[in-house]
Amino acid sequence: MASTTASAAEAPQRATAPRAKGRLYRGDLGMWSWVAHRITGVLTFFFLFVHVLDTALVRVSPNAYDTVIETYKHPVMILFELGLLAAVLFHAFNGIRVMLVDFWAKGTKYQKPMLWTVVVLWLVLIIPAAISLISRAVTELFGG
Repeated sequence: MASTTASAAEAPQRATAPRAKGRLYRGDLGMWSWVAHRITGVLTFFFLFVHVLDTALVRVSPNAYDTVIETYKHPVMILFELGLLAAVLFHAFNGIRVMLVDFWAKGTKYQKPMLWTVVVLWLVLIIPAAISLISRAVTELFGG
C-alpha cells in the first residue's frame, strides 16, 4: 500500500543556513509604510480628539478656552503644526495608495512605484511647508 507522504529518509534535505544570532528583521518598504500609516492615523485621531475637547471649552469656560488658544500661538506649537501637516499628508496619500492596491486589479503589481510616488509627493509638499513654518517660528522666537 502506497503512502501519499514521504518518509523522513526519502524527504529531500533542505539546504538552509543556520540563523545568525543577534540579527533583527528590519522589514521592507511595504512594512514600514504600513507602520507609518498606522502611526499617522493614531496621531491624526489624537489631534482631532484634543481639538474637539479644546473647542468644547468655549461652552464650559470662555476664559479657559482663551488661555488654551494663547498656548497654541507659541512658536514651539508651529513645530507641532508641521508634524500634524506631515502626518495628515502622508496618511492621506498612503491611504489613496492602499485603496488602489485593494480595489484596482493591477494595484499589487504597482504598489512599490505607487509608494515611491507617495513619498515624492509628500516631500514635494512638506519641504516648502516646513521651510515656511520653521522660518515663521524662528521669526517669532528671535524677532525679525
